[in-house]
Amino acid sequence: MSDIRVPNAKVALSTASVYPERTPDAFELAARIGYDGVEIMVGQDPVSQDVEVLQRLSDHYRIPILAVHAPCLLVTQRVWGRDPWIKLRRAREAAERLGAQTVVVHPPFRWQRDYAREFEAGLARMREETDVVFAVENMFPLRARGNEVVPYAPDWNPIDYDFPQVTLDLSHTAVSGSDALEMTAKLGDRLAHLHLADGVGTTNKDEHLVPGRGSQPCAPILERLAGSGYRGLIVLEINTRKAASRTERIDDLTEALAFARLHFAASPTTA
Repeated sequence: MSDIRVPNAKVALSTASVYPERTPDAFELAARIGYDGVEIMVGQDPVSQDVEVLQRLSDHYRIPILAVHAPCLLVTQRVWGRDPWIKLRRAREAAERLGAQTVVVHPPFRWQRDYAREFEAGLARMREETDVVFAVENMFPLRARGNEVVPYAPDWNPIDYDFPQVTLDLSHTAVSGSDALEMTAKLGDRLAHLHLADGVGTTNKDEHLVPGRGSQPCAPILERLAGSGYRGLIVLEINTRKAASRTERIDDLTEALAFARLHFAASPTTA
């Protein structure tokens, strides 16, 4: 006989996945569709910045907050102040108060010179102060007229640096032209967090497609992680802003979750 062993990792919905709907809508849809929890993308929506309101939403919808994405984007440079270390401390404090296990952080921008210079050592010090995991996310270079520009320091790719925990984003691997399976293998146990999305590798376009609609090896990576006993989070971070209706958005979020559930199962074993 053969059976399927489903690993223990949880599948969460990024609140960014419901944009242009708001953070409260992400809780509602995650509960309705059957996600295990949410990842809070701290952004310009005031609710995403307010720990007390987030806790009330979590309690109301009975949906746990499993991760907090620090405000690292260009459009969130003023959220929680302009000092990047204050942003990370506030993200950590939010995660601790909300019971989230992970803070997702991007590498510094090159113009954040002091922050970039201290980034590895500073993160190491912060890890000593908390049980919250800081998972540094892979980004991507930009290309123009045949030239490659890297807006991040020390690099867009955290794999070769001394970060004990890393977030692998499969839309970003599409933009960078990376081999996502090779990155997964190189990371090994350092892979602590997965942003599950897809992309076709369009230059400079971070697509965040529903998994299965692009060129990335989303299914093989989920199957490999399942077989290795992965216990990090799987977070659907997809782009639904072009959905023609709320029904279409719900369909996309439902399809994304079904894809994750289907492929994140260990290979059948023969008894």
